[in-house]
Amino acid sequence: MLNATLTELSAALAERRVSSVELTELFLGRIRALNGALNAFITVDETRALDGARRADRRRAAGQGGPLTGIPVAHKDIFCTQGMLTTCGSRMLANFVSPYDAHVIEQFAAAGAVLLGKTNMDEFAMGSSNETSWFGPVRNPWDRRLVPGGSSGGSAVAVAARMAPAASGTDTGGSIRQPAALTGVCGLKPTYGLVSRYGMVAFASSLDQAGPMAKSAADLALMLNVMAGFDPRDSTSLDRPREDYARELSMSLRGLRIGLPKEFSGDGLEPGVRAAVDEAVRWFESQGATTVPVELPNSRLAVPVYYVLAPAEASSNLSRFDGVRYGHRAAQYDDLIDMYCRTRAEGFGAEVKRRILVGTYVLSHGYYDAYYLQAQKLRRLIAQDFVTAFRKCDVILGPTAPSTAFPIGAKVDDPVQMYLNDIFTIPAPLAGLPGLSIPCGFDGKGLPVGLQLMGDYFSEARLLGVAHRYQQATDWHMRVPGEAPL
Repeated sequence: MLNATLTELSAALAERRVSSVELTELFLGRIRALNGALNAFITVDETRALDGARRADRRRAAGQGGPLTGIPVAHKDIFCTQGMLTTCGSRMLANFVSPYDAHVIEQFAAAGAVLLGKTNMDEFAMGSSNETSWFGPVRNPWDRRLVPGGSSGGSAVAVAARMAPAASGTDTGGSIRQPAALTGVCGLKPTYGLVSRYGMVAFASSLDQAGPMAKSAADLALMLNVMAGFDPRDSTSLDRPREDYARELSMSLRGLRIGLPKEFSGDGLEPGVRAAVDEAVRWFESQGATTVPVELPNSRLAVPVYYVLAPAEASSNLSRFDGVRYGHRAAQYDDLIDMYCRTRAEGFGAEVKRRILVGTYVLSHGYYDAYYLQAQKLRRLIAQDFVTAFRKCDVILGPTAPSTAFPIGAKVDDPVQMYLNDIFTIPAPLAGLPGLSIPCGFDGKGLPVGLQLMGDYFSEARLLGVAHRYQQATDWHMRVPGEAPL
């Protein structure tokens, strides 16, 4: 059962071969056994989880169960969860218990999914390695000396180590896809606005997007069916008809046009990553797909553009954490201004402070036009490159990350090198496009390699179909880390 897909677990529950309580106890036991070493969860509430499992069993018995009813899931600790700690991996919110549920939490609860707990993450989703959390780094189950990628590293590790069959994440510049690649699981960043951001603690509001993480593309489709939908509480939520994201899982690959950007295969790409991606391309060609060279000339500017815009939005969004209404407050201070200063100095970690300062700088008088305004113009050019490319192809394929997982501590003193790890994932959120990462092999060190598929707006069903067809012929997505044996 630990290695079963969501479809298989749902069938087992429907056929009464296992109960939700039994499944939940199985995964809770797995968490107890592995979390001390991997640090994937910040909060686990066994009583709440088992109560939810009992309710799900009653729903199934009454014939009211859906595909996810009774299936245990984990949620990134950025989603407000009523009556449970919501920390965002920060000391600033280490004692914050949310009074309400985020949209994503509500949707999974309504579907009857069982909440196992909240997963560790880079502080306020700022990081590419899951080392910035106040609660300590998350460790990669393929090798505990390595990072799992960030910022949704806790969710990725929970799925990879079979501590949860599925988990939610958020992607601002690649924070679902990059950890999915580094841990050998699947992760989807939907079109911006497809999943409501209500109750999701904001980092960069024009980029943040919630999405699913699971073992397979088919599992992602089931999860997105639950997560997606219009929410009037979120002004950026898209009001469009509901769709079944599993509808193209049986699609034919014959005639599919796959765009291969030359910008995604240059210097800096590790040989093991290149070899695995090239082999995947050859498989698609063997199935009747055609490859088309495309250009994304402004993608080379995506990293600097992102690290102007995202910190600018973060400096505004994080101004609410001042110690007045909730969260951490300094124990000693002289006056109100001193309380603000001491609280923020104590509550935020180094990476969050760095981005707040950068954001404040680029928004300040005299620098706004030179930095922030120019970055917004370049963002539009990056989006236009994709419009041009999708006239020639149906999907764009490339590596998710330029390397496989790297050692904990290897890049913490060099922020630029850390930021460059998101070089292939940042363009999609800048344009608001969907992107998907699936496993496509291993490098010479035995570490998983991620394959990224990007599509035009609202092409999630097609992306999932393409990925599913690949996974029907390969088993990379079902490999289990040796550090987390079944």
